[in-house]
Amino acid sequence: MTVSLSAVHILVDDVDAALRFYRDTLGFEVRNEVSSNDFRWITLATVKQPEIAIVLSQTHAGRSEQDGDALAALLAKGELRPVHLRSDDLDAIFEKIAGTPGAEVLEEPATRFWGVRDCAVRDPAGNLLRIEQA
Repeated sequence: MTVSLSAVHILVDDVDAALRFYRDTLGFEVRNEVSSNDFRWITLATVKQPEIAIVLSQTHAGRSEQDGDALAALLAKGELRPVHLRSDDLDAIFEKIAGTPGAEVLEEPATRFWGVRDCAVRDPAGNLLRIEQA
């Protein structure tokens, strides 16, 4: 029996801005887009790992107003858990991110004392992303 990663959900405040970042800047491909009432979510994946999805969804989608407000507040403060990604060309993807409106550079590419070379950025919603060199 095996267990593997299927999807990672990333909460966003603006689905369109998040889509532009994850699709146009990072190179993810749209696999599915679903709307329900006033909310929508978008599923993306990479060519190299099509079985692992990133799902962009709004903080209030499928939640009570109180829970959505709490998540929105954490998102606004940048307090949600980070997402860790890997690139085969860290410097090139960092340059793309650095030139993307709404993205914020926190740490430029560097080799960390624990042995990984990575950078830290925030997506347009404020989610922390650490991207390491493959």
